[in-house]
This record gives sequence, structure tokens and C-alpha cells, in this order.
Amino acid sequence: MQYRTLGRTGVQVSSLALGAMNFGKIGRTTQDEATAIVDAALDGGINLIDTADMYSDGESEELVGKAIAGRRDDIVLATKAGMPMGDEHNHQGSSRRWLITELDNSLRRLGVDHVDLYQIHRWDPSTSDEETLSALTDLQRAGKIRYFGSSTFPAYRIVQAQWAARDNHLSRYVTEQPSYSILQRGIETHVLPVTEQYGLGVLVWSPLASGWLSGAIREGQEITTSRSTFMPQRFDTTVPSNRARLDAVEQLAKVADEAGLTMIQLALGFVTAHPAVTSALIGPRTLDHLHSQLAAADTVLSADVLDAIVAPGTDLAAHEKYDTPPALLDPALRRR
Repeated sequence: MQYRTLGRTGVQVSSLALGAMNFGKIGRTTQDEATAIVDAALDGGINLIDTADMYSDGESEELVGKAIAGRRDDIVLATKAGMPMGDEHNHQGSSRRWLITELDNSLRRLGVDHVDLYQIHRWDPSTSDEETLSALTDLQRAGKIRYFGSSTFPAYRIVQAQWAARDNHLSRYVTEQPSYSILQRGIETHVLPVTEQYGLGVLVWSPLASGWLSGAIREGQEITTSRSTFMPQRFDTTVPSNRARLDAVEQLAKVADEAGLTMIQLALGFVTAHPAVTSALIGPRTLDHLHSQLAAADTVLSADVLDAIVAPGTDLAAHEKYDTPPALLDPALRRR
């Protein structure tokens, strides 16, 4: 396992990090299974665990909290807030009112008195940067969080938040958590150059592209992955973008075979090779999944492999991005 500095914090984190989205009802993972995965991940050298309040409606945090009991100080613990937690209008977003309340809820579910990294799950256009950064700075000074970061922010919002922190003498985001894989390389165009410019750590999610790069999806085979059961539209190969992904997967499988690698090693080795990336978040649902992903911890790819098949800065499924500016999604915002 390699270790890298998380932005400019001085904190050393593993190049593979354990994402806990599948803990609980989403991945049908029990407490015993979650604890076994955490145990094996720590034994494999992982020291960063990432979860979120909304994963299985808080169950993921509860499972993580019980799994790390007694060894909290050995783990860099990260969680997120901002996505809706129920139907109440104010139980979401990044207002001071909600963040202060929801952090306490997360700490209770995790069974800890602080988290190392608290992340805003999505940019909230209804809340000013000053409001959010002020609340996060106060929570940091209160000792409830050590650092805070953003997740899936458009590049221009990352810049704006850095300026707002400077202009208002507030603490700043020290990390960004974007989606990144061989099949979705759009962040290479704007987001990663910005994170490098401002010295942010980068924790990338979905490096296996929702299972497309796991080796389980191939031409001529029925797609039966867990993700495909509740997101079938993303795996319908009659859709042009999905057809493009499958074609790319077939070509990448040949590249991996020629390099003596599994598809998982190729996929994880690709994202961790980028100099802006600190860690790749893996989200195993089983111990077998975890072991196959840990095998990629020391993968080093040659230059000719890194840019094969999908061009730099290209998203094969651009419509699935989560950092698209609102004006591109709502026509009313493009008209006077």
C-alpha cells in the first residue's frame, strides 16, 4: 500500500480508501460482514474510511462506528452531509442550521466525538459559501471536525469557495471528492487542474465506473451486477452511451490482459496514477470484492496503457455527471 499526503494537511492516507456506501441496506451488508470488511481493509494497509449520513439512511455510519470501536485513533474517518435526510425541507443542504444538527447526528451514529474530514456532499446553490464555511469553521474550532472538504463540486465552485474563505478569513476546503474512472475522465479538464492549483487532496469515487470496470461486464454476457438491478438504465446496452462503454471495456480488457493485469488492477491503477489524486475510494460489498481490489494497491501502469482507448478529458456518459452547472440542466436558467 502506498501512502500520500492529504492535500496540505500533513495527514498521511492510503492510496486506496474504504468507501462504506454499500454498508447496510444498499448493499445488504450486515454488521458482521461490515466489520469483517473493515478488519481486512485495515490489515491490508487502508487507513481512510469514508461514509455519509444518507448512505442507507444513516445505517452505514452506524455499522462503521461499531466496526471501528476501540481503534478510532488509527483511522482517518470521513463522512458527508448535505443530501436529503427524509422529507423535511430543512433536513438537507449546507446551511449552518442543518450542518450543526446533522454533524451531531453523524457523531452519534458513528459513536465518536469527532471526524477527521467532514464533506459537503453536493454543492448547494441555495446557500452562500460564507454561510457554509462559517459553520464549518466553527465546528472545526469546537473540535468536532479536524478538516472539511467538498464533494462533486464544479471547478468554478471550488475556486469560488477558496476565494470566499480567503476574503472572509475562514478555514477552507482542503479536499474534493469527484467521480473519476477510465470511462469518465472529464474532471481532467477543469477539476483536477484546480485542485492541484489550490493544493487540495482528491478522493475519487466510482473508480470502477459502477461495475463497468470490475471484469463482470463483458460483451455477450448478461449483466447481473448488484448496481444493474436498481439502476438498469445505466446498463442498457441499447443506449448509445452504454454501448460506447461496453466497446471501451472490451478494448480495455485486451489492454489489461496484455499487461498481465485484472480489469480491477487496470482501473484502480489508472486513477491513482494521476498526480492530483490522493486516494481511490473502493466500495466492496463482500470480502471477495475487497481482496480483488486490494490486489491493485501497488499497481503501476506504463504510459502507453494510461491513455489507451478513452481520450484524456472525455466522459463516455456525460449525462451521468453530478457536477453539471444548474443552468445546463434547467432551461429557465438560460433565459432572461
